[in-house]
Amino acid sequence: MEGQIGQVNTQLALKQWQNLRDAFLKIGLKVSLIDPGPEREDMVFCANQTFVGLNALEKKICVLSHMKFPSRQQEVPRFEKWFQAFGYEIKTLPYTSSILFEGGGDAVWHPNRALIWGGYGQRSNKEVYTYISEVFDAPMCILELKTEKFYHLDTCFCPIDENTVLIYPPSLTQKSLELIAYFFKEVIEVNQREAMELMACNAAAFFNKCVVIQEKSNEVNEKLKSLGFRVIEVDTSEYMKSGGSVFCMKMALW
Repeated sequence: MEGQIGQVNTQLALKQWQNLRDAFLKIGLKVSLIDPGPEREDMVFCANQTFVGLNALEKKICVLSHMKFPSRQQEVPRFEKWFQAFGYEIKTLPYTSSILFEGGGDAVWHPNRALIWGGYGQRSNKEVYTYISEVFDAPMCILELKTEKFYHLDTCFCPIDENTVLIYPPSLTQKSLELIAYFFKEVIEVNQREAMELMACNAAAFFNKCVVIQEKSNEVNEKLKSLGFRVIEVDTSEYMKSGGSVFCMKMALW
């Protein structure tokens, strides 16, 4: 991110990545890795290059992204080969490269439902979601992002389970907030400090009521615990310098 070039402690970053991987393993997840490419340091944010899931026939689908920045678009072919090797049907957006889609950063599955949330306004274009809906045979809920700071949906919106979601309200339009309130019974509004400085909305939630989240997000974490969730705190501070935390650093597989 702007102002952070040359500021990353690479040894600490590696330790933080290893700790995040270990946290996933300890809660019972299987972790698969992709080999990095030369000069592709942002590949670590592996939520962005693709959007994956099952269609209505339970076939594994991988939609390739159209990334905003050329350096990041060069990451996509490596992910395409990886998902092909794991049996995913590869789908390419039927648009010119000027129509952007940043994968799992802006498209998020609703837990336990064949429903996809899609963010637009900063990095992804609204029109891509017509195709995404068709490919997965799943309805879309479209949310508009208002601020450049929250450039992906996963920075301000995090479904925890079918009924619970974390959001940072100032990043979303009123219409978007009303749509969220309609679908979720428990809407946890994250405060400014925890949303902006700690990227609390960039958490990752899993089937066993575990939530992996940036450490010291105290208000959010206490609320989650009060609702019966198990909170696993990790430190991703070196990655937040580049604008990503837990959710950005993983892609859920089927």
